[in-house]
Amino acid sequence: MTSSVKQQRNICLLLPNKNQLEISIGPKATGQDVFNEAAERLGIKEMHLFGLTVVRDNEHIFLDMEEKLTKYLPKEWKQESGKGFEKRAFPLVLCIKVQYYVENGRLISERKARHLYYSDLRERVLRSECRQQEEVYFQLAGYAMQADLGDHQLPKEGEECVPYFEPKEYFPPWIIAKRGLNYLLCHGPKVHQDLWGMSARDAVLLFIRESCRLEDVPVTFYRLQKDKKEERGTAVLGLTLRGMQVYQEANNIRHLLYDFPWSNVGRLTFLGKKFEIQPDGLPSARKLVYYTGSSFRSRHLLLHLSRSHRIYLSLQPALKHLRQLEESEEKKRYRESYISDDLDLDESSPGLSRISTGSSGIEADTRQHSISTERTSMEEEAEQKAEKCSYSAASQVSSSTSGLGSGRKAHTEYEEWKEQEMKADVRQEVVADYPDEMFQMANLLDELSVDCTLFSETKSAGENIYDRTKCASQNIS
Repeated sequence: MTSSVKQQRNICLLLPNKNQLEISIGPKATGQDVFNEAAERLGIKEMHLFGLTVVRDNEHIFLDMEEKLTKYLPKEWKQESGKGFEKRAFPLVLCIKVQYYVENGRLISERKARHLYYSDLRERVLRSECRQQEEVYFQLAGYAMQADLGDHQLPKEGEECVPYFEPKEYFPPWIIAKRGLNYLLCHGPKVHQDLWGMSARDAVLLFIRESCRLEDVPVTFYRLQKDKKEERGTAVLGLTLRGMQVYQEANNIRHLLYDFPWSNVGRLTFLGKKFEIQPDGLPSARKLVYYTGSSFRSRHLLLHLSRSHRIYLSLQPALKHLRQLEESEEKKRYRESYISDDLDLDESSPGLSRISTGSSGIEADTRQHSISTERTSMEEEAEQKAEKCSYSAASQVSSSTSGLGSGRKAHTEYEEWKEQEMKADVRQEVVADYPDEMFQMANLLDELSVDCTLFSETKSAGENIYDRTKCASQNIS
């Protein structure tokens, strides 16, 4: 056995779809090495919204991809392979999780990447606790069953209804406890059957969009301490789609204290374990002060916050472009339904059961699907072409997520971090027919840029500062 083979270490990667990957890498491997190997094994290029996490103190911490894994894993992991190494009582486990959430799945052009993203949201919906929006969970269950199982035909009168899904895979535990299994097994198929004819792709897109409207789904939570003496932090920081939220936890219930869109966050400062939030436009005396428990958590939290803000800025023109496309599609569908001889325009008619999907404009006629067979074939062709150019489409997101990590191998924990400046004009957006959508999105995403110096550092104090006002995206309204 060669020396390189002897030094190989095995890592178990847990995926959002509940699958596992066994990765063998060397003792000096970085997180990026593991991530690249996983992407190749999965056959996915567009992994830029995902990250690797390690569990510390019952919390997922996203790895700095340029750091060696030895910084995150137990000391025993450095041992040479042999009896001592083989007798470790615990496996080496990392997780692939969504690190940057987006509310529109059409930003993810690669089918496998989109489905992995969908799987992550599926798991988060099952843990969601938005009890005032119970009807949303039933609709999400319908979308998920349509995406996973395809069309479902209700049994004819007199036929026995045979359960074909597990309620625990589609509904949170609190709904199961409240409604009971029999209720869900009876009403779940009805919601599913209402989506007859909807493609799996549209069902996934609708699930992504609707699930992101639940406040505790597209968010990453970090526990904070109100003062240094707290044994277990009672404050919770939520990194959301559009900014940050601060909660106070009491009796395992979170109460929202502050909601800061990125436009209202002036500056974030970390000094060791101390974390300060300076709201924009307010005097320094009004800043919020919390504690992270360790400088390790402080550094990784700051990285996650700053990268998320940058991606938020970068994607605004693309999201605006998508909204225009979807509004155009909605108008076209309306015109098509208006002139159709087969479609009853009276919404009270039992022949028309329409699912309203809100402002994004993705809408499905649940019994007589508004998209024709010809259009469906065009969509599939467009998606296949889009997958070929998916790496180009995600290049800007890639630079946003990886740029901060590069060049830190020789840096200490609080050395200066700088961001490469990229300059390019965002081209004027145009509304096009759907089959060309992904190509236009690829070009648009590829040409986005952010002029941004994310970090400034006061070396004498070891203070790390992220100033939002120094980070501005070109041509963002």
